[in-house]
Amino acid sequence: MKKPVLETWLERGLFASRWLMAPFYVGLVVALAALMVVFFQELFQELPRVPSMTPESAILMALTLIDLSLAANLMVIVILSGYENFVSKIDTASHEDRPEWMGTVDFSGLKMKLIASIVAISAIALLKAFLKLTEPGQTVDQVRLFWLVMVHLSFVVSGVLLAVMDWLNAKVAKH
Repeated sequence: MKKPVLETWLERGLFASRWLMAPFYVGLVVALAALMVVFFQELFQELPRVPSMTPESAILMALTLIDLSLAANLMVIVILSGYENFVSKIDTASHEDRPEWMGTVDFSGLKMKLIASIVAISAIALLKAFLKLTEPGQTVDQVRLFWLVMVHLSFVVSGVLLAVMDWLNAKVAKH
């Protein structure tokens, strides 16, 4: 039985609407470039102070740069896997530098990578706050520290719950 013309056109239109996501990914590329500018601003601001840094200050600088790097990695994963999952395949299969995960990260995998990156970024923010306590003359607001711990724990619990839901979903799908 042939589909009605209206239904065929509606389905084609709905399928084509996935391209409305493309500008979001282009916007994320712009945000990635902005993050790179901030990374280098932070690096060049700290470099003159390296000779006089305490070990704790050097660790704080490194953690800040790692934090920005993790956020950038996360953005690349979201841009590439989001585009491939929701818009169109990226035709780079023969390129020698194509990351192995490209084309294999589904929505569930993207979700897990996202929460893992958020937990890592949150842990770095918490570690930075604790390291500031070791700096001479530095104090950390106890309320702020409490909320940093609470937010981090909520991210960890959320990640565990998402992993359990994915695990349960995989078990059910096999039946």
